[in-house]
Amino acid sequence: MNTFLKWVIYALILLAISVLGYQFFTKTGVFEQRLSPPKTVAFKVDDLKLEVFYNRPSKRNRQIFGALVPFDQVWRTGANEATTFETNQDLTIQGMYLPKGKYTIWTVPMEKTWKVMFNSKLYEWGVNEKMEPMWDPNFDIIEAEVPVEKLKSPVEQFTIAFDNSTDDLKMTMAWDIVKIEIPLNR
Repeated sequence: MNTFLKWVIYALILLAISVLGYQFFTKTGVFEQRLSPPKTVAFKVDDLKLEVFYNRPSKRNRQIFGALVPFDQVWRTGANEATTFETNQDLTIQGMYLPKGKYTIWTVPMEKTWKVMFNSKLYEWGVNEKMEPMWDPNFDIIEAEVPVEKLKSPVEQFTIAFDNSTDDLKMTMAWDIVKIEIPLNR
């Protein structure tokens, strides 16, 4: 067998081992689509840069708030990995100071308001093996409470976005028939 053919065979074996290893260690197949796909949302205005990484669970005909996501309990704010928020500038949220940096976002959904916590500890995953949030309140930098807006039509997939349409920057979260807005001031 010639040398070139041997290298091709070795390369194919290495590729097969890599694909199988990836599938084993990530617990999702290479060709499988996640039920809650990851999403990165970036926002830039002037010299301010914001970025949120989160996973987007779907409603799939389920009752969401008060059922799948219980009221009055800490939620990882999405699915899978902990949701992260990064800012390159200092911000204030409801008069509270948030230094530039990277944070995890945790929420406590309630019927009329939500608590939104910006936490300085970066967690690899959103929940532990008992499906309890990995959130540690000792690392909360800000806890803001914002009102719930009821939507006329449901949002199928959990969505985080930035809204600066009125020069009044907000980070929004919407899912099912619920929407909240977190004011972000420079």
